[in-house]
Amino acid sequence: MKLKYILTGFVVLALLAGCAKPPIAEMDSAKEAVFRAENDEAAVLYGGSSLSRARDSLRRMQVEADSKRYDAAKTHATEAIAAAERAIADGKTGLARAKSEAESLIAGLKPAIEETERNINGARYSQLNLDYNQMNRDLKDAKDTADQAEIDQAMGRYQDAVEKGTSVRATLSSINQRIADVIPRKKS
Repeated sequence: MKLKYILTGFVVLALLAGCAKPPIAEMDSAKEAVFRAENDEAAVLYGGSSLSRARDSLRRMQVEADSKRYDAAKTHATEAIAAAERAIADGKTGLARAKSEAESLIAGLKPAIEETERNINGARYSQLNLDYNQMNRDLKDAKDTADQAEIDQAMGRYQDAVEKGTSVRATLSSINQRIADVIPRKKS
């Protein structure tokens, strides 16, 4: 009778040991998903927080697997996959938003440059007391930077294009403000 209980105990232990296997497929899928996200330029640029969560879940998955807590490891693997997929989706959304922002900003630069050029010429015609050489240098720099922004946009470097476009807008605004500051005010 004792032998029967002992054999039954061994069978139960063998079954339990057989059930406690690491979730290899899930862990491999998680590693692959995070690898894909890490190598997706848009996900890295625009999905950073989701990518960070994916990496953290992957790290926790490995810790749990090393500690033979396979259910927890499987849960973290699932979380890593979801976060990596979210990073890729965030990357696509961020890229589309950056592209749209760059296109809109770049499209408005040429008219803004032309308007500033007219303002400078009008100020010169009105003989306002301004440093026209400096304003012309600033305008030339703005035109050159606008050209570089267009190149960045064409090359898909939308963040760089937006930064340069924003810089051009600030320069043009500064020039126009200098002109506005010296225009004589009519007394009411």
